[in-house]
Amino acid sequence: MTITPATSSPPQSDTQPADRGAPAPEVPASLLTRRPGRWIDGWDAENPAFWAAQGRSIARRNLVWSIFAEFLGFIVWQLWSIVVVMLPAAGFSFSSSEAFWLISLPSLVGATLRFPYTFMVARFGGRNWTIVSAALLLVPTTLLGIVVTNPSTPFGVMLLVAALAGVGGGNFASSMANITYFFPQREKGWALGLNAAGGNIGTSVAQLLVPIAVTFGAAATLNLALAGWMWIPLILLAAWGAWRYMDNLSSAKADFAASAAALREPHLWLLSVLYIGTFGSFIGFASVFPKLIADQFPEFSTFQVGQASLSLAFIGALVGSLARPYGGRLSDRFGGARVTVAAFAVMALGALALIGLLPLGSFWLFLACFVVIFAATGIGNGSTYRMIPMVFSARGRVRGADTAPAVASQRQAAAALGLISAIGAYGGFLVPQLLNASQSATGGYTAAFWAFAAAYAVLLAITLFVYAIPRKALARERI
Repeated sequence: MTITPATSSPPQSDTQPADRGAPAPEVPASLLTRRPGRWIDGWDAENPAFWAAQGRSIARRNLVWSIFAEFLGFIVWQLWSIVVVMLPAAGFSFSSSEAFWLISLPSLVGATLRFPYTFMVARFGGRNWTIVSAALLLVPTTLLGIVVTNPSTPFGVMLLVAALAGVGGGNFASSMANITYFFPQREKGWALGLNAAGGNIGTSVAQLLVPIAVTFGAAATLNLALAGWMWIPLILLAAWGAWRYMDNLSSAKADFAASAAALREPHLWLLSVLYIGTFGSFIGFASVFPKLIADQFPEFSTFQVGQASLSLAFIGALVGSLARPYGGRLSDRFGGARVTVAAFAVMALGALALIGLLPLGSFWLFLACFVVIFAATGIGNGSTYRMIPMVFSARGRVRGADTAPAVASQRQAAAALGLISAIGAYGGFLVPQLLNASQSATGGYTAAFWAFAAAYAVLLAITLFVYAIPRKALARERI
């Protein structure tokens, strides 16, 4: 999940006044100039006259295509989560541990790629990098369609193709970085929220549509190659749309100084741990949910609907994605730390409930319990993300000796959002591997859920005592 704005400060133009506290002058829209390659000079989203005349329509057009490209990135990132459970029916005989590696490796690669992808927009331009990053999705989708047609494909080759799907996870960082340059500060939350939600939904869509597509009209065997190839036309459309309708902003600059300063802030690492617990749990459970259902309730793994099969695994990712905005809204009312504490409490109770429910063998209770956990992870995603700018703002006030503490803390918060989103995505690797270790050691998942419950309890305590209770280190503010 996650909302991940760029690791830089809001864009500035040559026409912007040096005094950041003064109102922006009425700058004629004609100062915006275009160069070949759809480069735009003079972008000044903070200027009301410019924004009303041209800025809003241009920014929204770029947002639409950014959402579409990022949506496809999440689909590709999570394709193996649903493909893995169908490999046995296609003739593959990988072990459960090998299946967990095919599920978790894309998350590991995607989380790592988020770091360099964050800076690619400033280096190459938002439009240019969206074209490239969308086109890169053709590689894992095409190769997936090839390797799943041959059951004798070595595991190493399958693992490499699964790892390449990680490029879809990297797209989130560059997409969010690009959009933050286009919108004024007062509208960034709305724009980035739409961008992030549009991406997260891709996980659910992949888990919903792939089982339908590969089984539709199948008499005896799966057409598993379609799991990859069915997305190629949409990927080509996204790359074409970026080339035709998106823009590059010359004012988009990477703020390496703010990133370095954010990395020196201890709260960045503490918030990263909390985000692993919320977004990492969301993406980790979303990727492994189809396998958990197949392992625990094979008779409910798919349902026949007409000529195709339907997996209910998509419900988890869908609920988590839709719940995320409510985490931000509740945080605005009650405070991000309080909402995050509640989210971790529900997640811990959900893990404990699963421990008691698994021996009952009830699929519907299992599904209901996981839906609650997914809702809590989604709300926790939004609330934890809301805490980040609040924490850095409070830290800026504590460091009041700075010449411009408000501006400095805003820049560091923007950088921290990108860095924390990348670190949090490693949960997509950790969650499946913890489940893998539990199954390998004990033959079941109970030990893993005990570990999850304990981890959520620790994260709850950290959030409560560090952020929910006013502290001098955070200007005694309610985070």
